[in-house]
Amino acid sequence: MTDTQDNSQKTARGILSSRLSFILISAGCAIGLGNVWRFPYIAGHNGGAAFVLVYLLCLLLLGLPCLAMELAIGRASRKSVTRAFEELEAPGSKWHLFKYLMSLGPYVLMAYYTVITGWILYYCWSFLAALPRLISQEAASSGGVPELSFAGVISSPGLSLGFMIAVVFFGGLVCFCGIKKGVERFTRPMLIMLLVLLTAMALYSLSLPGAMEGVKYYLYPDFGKMQEAGIINVIWDALNQAFFTLSVGQGCLLAIGSYSSRKRTILGESLWIVGTDTFVALMAGLIIFPACISMGLKPDAGPSLLFNTMLSVFAKMEYGLLVGAAFFVFMFFAAITTVITVFESALAGYADFFGSSRRKSVVINTLLIMLLSVPCVLGFNVWSDVTLMNWNILEIEDFIESNNILPLGSLGLALFVAWGWGFSRFREEMNTGEGPKLPAWLAPYFRYVIPLIIATVFILGYCDKFLT
Repeated sequence: MTDTQDNSQKTARGILSSRLSFILISAGCAIGLGNVWRFPYIAGHNGGAAFVLVYLLCLLLLGLPCLAMELAIGRASRKSVTRAFEELEAPGSKWHLFKYLMSLGPYVLMAYYTVITGWILYYCWSFLAALPRLISQEAASSGGVPELSFAGVISSPGLSLGFMIAVVFFGGLVCFCGIKKGVERFTRPMLIMLLVLLTAMALYSLSLPGAMEGVKYYLYPDFGKMQEAGIINVIWDALNQAFFTLSVGQGCLLAIGSYSSRKRTILGESLWIVGTDTFVALMAGLIIFPACISMGLKPDAGPSLLFNTMLSVFAKMEYGLLVGAAFFVFMFFAAITTVITVFESALAGYADFFGSSRRKSVVINTLLIMLLSVPCVLGFNVWSDVTLMNWNILEIEDFIESNNILPLGSLGLALFVAWGWGFSRFREEMNTGEGPKLPAWLAPYFRYVIPLIIATVFILGYCDKFLT
């Protein structure tokens, strides 16, 4: 594509103003609450640094190529997922049918992710509102941490609903302002602050008494623990985490790619995005494990780590109110940047598909996402008896997203790159700009091996859910 053609598409589509913005916003789409609480837990329980090495290999073999494919399709087409395939496929082909599955991804994810982000916002607000108590010596010596009950939060439909609505409204408001004046203006400083807070809290956590025991548990290469967990199980956990950590397969990164400049190669930018995402995951563990073990608590998995265990950690910690406030601000930034980028993907797809204006698309999607999020809110109280195979509504939605849309959407992207768009055209787009290039000898790997790995992840995901 010539510079003139690219410039004409920039005018119609809008391009992020800087390389830093593109990397941070793409990383913001990948960095999420699951990455922060899940990676440290599975690393600590699967051999520490030994698991991390396996994970990094899986990230290189699967996560990075899938990320690059989605970004390349977005940049080449200058469209969202609802129109990108038609833009690149041969006339008369049917590759665009994958868009109907992938375009559901942002809506299914937002149906429960906005609720979890609302809980984070409530905890963040509670800690920040209590900060004036730091002037009291009594509060300082006791930590001054507010008494919060996670069970009480999720059992209150009004509380969860109110904070969910606040999250969705804020995401819609940011996207209403546009890709530059809204998404870029808000997410870039939040992600920079996220990285600053992350580093500062990790340094503080490492300074606590007994912190090195937590570091040893987290990152010491324990091959005995890996054998105890089972080598196959460890490889599966690493492959699964490497695949899902980047949120590929639902078109969010494709939409961000459509706003990217052609000055740098996709491979180079993908390396920075993957590196940023991995840095956050590793550093989160350096906050959680040293702090928990220093305070005599065992790190848990899932939401209980954030809303129960860490609350107990801060309650035991001197000036725990201040540290807890910083922690939940960090968590909120991680969550809300994902909400904004996924929201942008949803409305871009809607606008491209229906040909509507951004203003109309934002209004409709804001109301739609609020409505879709209500079942998850009620699933912990009014509709708590609504289950499927003992899964609550949030777990059902997560299964639809994580075990179906993401792997099948990624498989569609891989097959399209290999056989629909074609590896040669894909490689040409990948290598446009300055930076590391994708070699031609990797064609068989992209055509055969990557689709096979993704199909394996999909099948093993079902086995893990139903046969264990």
